[in-house]
Amino acid sequence: MGGGRKHGVGEASNIRKVFWTLGLLCAAVFVADAFYHKHVHFEAEGWFGVYGLFGFVACVVLVLAAKLLGRILTRPEDYYDD
Repeated sequence: MGGGRKHGVGEASNIRKVFWTLGLLCAAVFVADAFYHKHVHFEAEGWFGVYGLFGFVACVVLVLAAKLLGRILTRPEDYYDD
């Protein structure tokens, strides 16, 4: 493959396209929550957008927990040196 042309997700313009596409898709699914009947078991399940908000909060908690675990479990760079 010649010409030095870059392809793939790592290119800046492609990152922007993926970001905005995912953002629009998430917004569409969030809005679609208002247009179907839910068979709820708990009252909170009937609230508008509860699953999207729960998923977002869960992801944020997982990222923060991973950062905390990284700080706790990371060894110094020279840990295995004599």
